[in-house]
Amino acid sequence: MKTRQGALLGPAEIRDLAGRLGVRPTKTLGQNFVHDGGTVRKIVRAANLRPGERVVEIGPGLGSLTLGLLEAGASVVAVEIDPVLARQIPLTAEAHFPDADLTVVHADAMDVTVLPGRPPTALVANLPYNVAVPILLNFLEHLGSLERVLVMVQAEVADRIAARPGSKVYGIPSVKAAWYADARRSLAISRNVFWPVPNVDSALVALERRDPPSTTAGREAVFRVVDAAFAQRRKTLRAALSGLAGSGATAEEALRAAGVDPGARGETLTVEEFARIAEHLP
Repeated sequence: MKTRQGALLGPAEIRDLAGRLGVRPTKTLGQNFVHDGGTVRKIVRAANLRPGERVVEIGPGLGSLTLGLLEAGASVVAVEIDPVLARQIPLTAEAHFPDADLTVVHADAMDVTVLPGRPPTALVANLPYNVAVPILLNFLEHLGSLERVLVMVQAEVADRIAARPGSKVYGIPSVKAAWYADARRSLAISRNVFWPVPNVDSALVALERRDPPSTTAGREAVFRVVDAAFAQRRKTLRAALSGLAGSGATAEEALRAAGVDPGARGETLTVEEFARIAEHLP
């Protein structure tokens, strides 16, 4: 994608801007600001955006990644919960790219179900680490226009989202993400490109939208089965689903009807198998 090369935010600019705004990064909002332009451009390249593509960014903070997306010619709608930052981002963007297409939405990302303007086809963001998975699932659920996602999360969370059945880290995030998309772990990101420096490693996870499993069970019913199956990982599916089914015998009947071994555990099942189980539960 052709870019408009310009100055991005560096360490000095980040600290100066935060100081002028009276912003002190907080763990509550998961604020760790990227201050390395090379890393920002690496993320934008990995997003593989189309010219003029509508992109949603969650938690833009001081605007480091926002500027990178605008530099690449994207049309950006940024969702920011902090009112001070939400007011500042348009000013920062105007100073760097006066003709940029940027819309800022002051809102909690967990409350967003629709966005202004044309629907975004890509999500590119440095997600607040403490709520990364719920936010990701919320946007995949409500924004059906999203075709591709590239988000920076804690490295361990990236591994969980992209995990396959049988993996030690395969769990609820893995299955629920697989309902919407094919996920893969992408680039590792050094903790040294953030201010303040986080005490965890970071990584990008990429998701490509696909159709959900073909099933007569609804998404909520399937997700209830997933939640129950992983509530106590050491339990067999027969035992784990007994509460949901009403009894162990009913759970076993449903599992056998779905073609699933009642003695298996949740970490061995695909999202399609969870959907089949949901079809046979009362």
